[in-house]
Amino acid sequence: MRCLVTAGPTWEPLDRVRRLTNFSTGSLGGDLANALASAGHDVVLFLSESATWRQPLSAIRVESFNTTESLAAGLRSCADPDPVAIFHAAAVGDYQAGSLRIVAPDGTVTTVHAGKVDSRGGTILVELVPTPKILPQLPEWFPRGRITGWKYEVDGSPNDAVARGERQLESAGTHACVVNGPAWGTGFAWLRRGLPLVRIPSRRMLLDALVSAV
Repeated sequence: MRCLVTAGPTWEPLDRVRRLTNFSTGSLGGDLANALASAGHDVVLFLSESATWRQPLSAIRVESFNTTESLAAGLRSCADPDPVAIFHAAAVGDYQAGSLRIVAPDGTVTTVHAGKVDSRGGTILVELVPTPKILPQLPEWFPRGRITGWKYEVDGSPNDAVARGERQLESAGTHACVVNGPAWGTGFAWLRRGLPLVRIPSRRMLLDALVSAV
């Protein structure tokens, strides 16, 4: 089976020398890509340029990305009406920078257009604008794709985390969602349309389950 896996963080520029990103390492998506390749699948791994995970790859074609836009463009270039398994494990940033303003010590607010914002000019106010969501676009690009998304949740209870994963399934039109993070607790919750929730206690078991489902 042809498989596409995304891994690692996106980043968005604040100015020409600074960026907005997150703590993702890319290790889960990278390990999954290796596991799929080892099982004999044809794997393309979209790996972030900023991912710290850099393990040996098992016969995998690797495409790099940095911003949300570049990841979307890479996936869109692979658009295919044929069956494909997609595991969208990348930590796509929710926001990109809009306008930047400096508040001077005298309270004057000025919009900044410089390539490098002067850190001595005062407090910097950054407008955060939501980035376009990639996951809901995948069913259009891959109409016969089996698409698994991820939901990493920090706040709330395990039930809250599962409810957000279920909302992702409905809003994005995907087939499965892996839920993890402090709100869920140890291990993972594997949600699939029309099937009961599966509690998976370890990463190794999650990889085995996902590979077996392809």
